[in-house]
Amino acid sequence: MDALRDLETLVAIVEEGSLTSAARRLGRSLQAVSRSLQMLERAHGSTLIVRTTRTSQPSAAGMRFYERVKGALSELELARTELAEEAHQLSGRLHVNAPTLFGPKFIAPLAAEFLQRHRQLTLSLDLSDDYRDPAETGADVTIRIGETPDSRLIARRIGTLRRVVFAAPAYLAEHGRPAHPRDLLKHECVVRTGGPHPGRWLLSAPGGDEIAVTVSGRFDSNQVAAVNAGVLGGMGIGVAAYWQIQEWVEAGSVEVLLPDFQLAPLPLHAMWVKTRRLPQRTRLLVDFLAVKLWQL
Repeated sequence: MDALRDLETLVAIVEEGSLTSAARRLGRSLQAVSRSLQMLERAHGSTLIVRTTRTSQPSAAGMRFYERVKGALSELELARTELAEEAHQLSGRLHVNAPTLFGPKFIAPLAAEFLQRHRQLTLSLDLSDDYRDPAETGADVTIRIGETPDSRLIARRIGTLRRVVFAAPAYLAEHGRPAHPRDLLKHECVVRTGGPHPGRWLLSAPGGDEIAVTVSGRFDSNQVAAVNAGVLGGMGIGVAAYWQIQEWVEAGSVEVLLPDFQLAPLPLHAMWVKTRRLPQRTRLLVDFLAVKLWQL
């Protein structure tokens, strides 16, 4: 059990970004969290977390270890929950809210699989890109991409979404291919508007240095599907979550650019209203989604 707690500590540190935040999430002391990390690093003979005065970030070895461990811990938690629920069959209705693009592609098929496992349950899936207060909509679980907007809710990180820079072959044939993020300043770029810094793209170099570029172009949109379609149509270079364009990449309709430079991944959260005790059916659904979606 101590070894399992040490692994859970590593996952919390990576996802929270500091030992202090990890301790708060786990309900443990800072000294206990630090001791768990030291035990792991000593056992594996490798630095897993690089600590500075402000943040605690995983080393390359630490990130690889985290990616392996996260899935295993999620599977274990789901197995524990399902075993505990076998004694009495779950019933009732679940109301889930999810984004309009992500929901049909991932949540709907997983909801069907979940209902096959638990045949006394029913589930309603509401799709919306606007944040809607679960306390008002009655949603049991709200799935959102990005940082959580409401501190009144409980939020559990259930996945990480990779982002990439991409363009259509026709555009690249006419305008050339960027070799460095600063080359984007000379290119037409398709920008998603509506955020606090539209057109500001931040990429990490292989050595860890961050490079910020502010791009622009002749076409922009506040809707991600329109931005992706504009890039597909040759209007310029864009940024997207990889799952959104994976089929286009595999078909050769678009190409991933600047593979040596990384965009910060997007966190995927499940959120719900704070209650004294989370209903068993809701807890089991969140555990199930965490196993299936922890890294896309």
